[in-house]
Amino acid sequence: MTEGMSYELKDGVARIVLDDGKVNVMSTAMLAKIGAAFDRAETEAQIVVLRSTRPGIFSAGFDLKVFASGDAAKSLEMIRAGAELALRLMSFPHPTIGVMEGHAFPMGTFLLLACDVRLGAAGPHRMGLNEVAIGIAPPGFAIELARSRLHPAWLSRTATLGEMYEPGEALTAGFLDRVVAPEAIDNTLEETIATLRAIHQPSHAIAKKRLRQPAMDAMRTAIDRELTMAAYEASNRLRSAVAMPG
Repeated sequence: MTEGMSYELKDGVARIVLDDGKVNVMSTAMLAKIGAAFDRAETEAQIVVLRSTRPGIFSAGFDLKVFASGDAAKSLEMIRAGAELALRLMSFPHPTIGVMEGHAFPMGTFLLLACDVRLGAAGPHRMGLNEVAIGIAPPGFAIELARSRLHPAWLSRTATLGEMYEPGEALTAGFLDRVVAPEAIDNTLEETIATLRAIHQPSHAIAKKRLRQPAMDAMRTAIDRELTMAAYEASNRLRSAVAMPG
């Protein structure tokens, strides 16, 4: 058990479970822990499951207090850590399953979008790219990631208008692959794992890379273009103060 998350390996399935005791904020430290868990899973697992055990929340996203502090270096470090983790998940060699059972604010949404299979539990929780609602433009890597999974009209609405969606709409938009009743999520997860065991994993890894290479190239270009100190500070000068949620 690592503070903020746990890792369990059983029968070839690595289960990475987020639980920081609060709302699973994606700080630089939390992102590093998740990345380390995927390092371990890459060497010893066949399938990876990413979910949260916090009631009603997958993740509250990036730490807004870091943005509001005005420390550009720490903000940039956090965003870049999230971008690199999402990019890594896009080409992860083993099948990945993301499970949404609560709110997934942007960085949480990015991690789910990068998983191969996205399962959602029905309920009054939302996911999406709501950055414009709090005075931040969605980073380019996130838009390219979302572009690779979402239907265009829904991408435009969430990226430019900050709309967030409950599971039913998220399924239609392309954020999720399947939505079931909360009480059915565990059985559905096990059924999904059984299905993924049957695929030829080397072929899966090759197909994933071939399919996603254009999106990954676009994400890498956006990271290298936007997530430098010079570019980040220039963007900050054009941005109004972050509006912290009430």
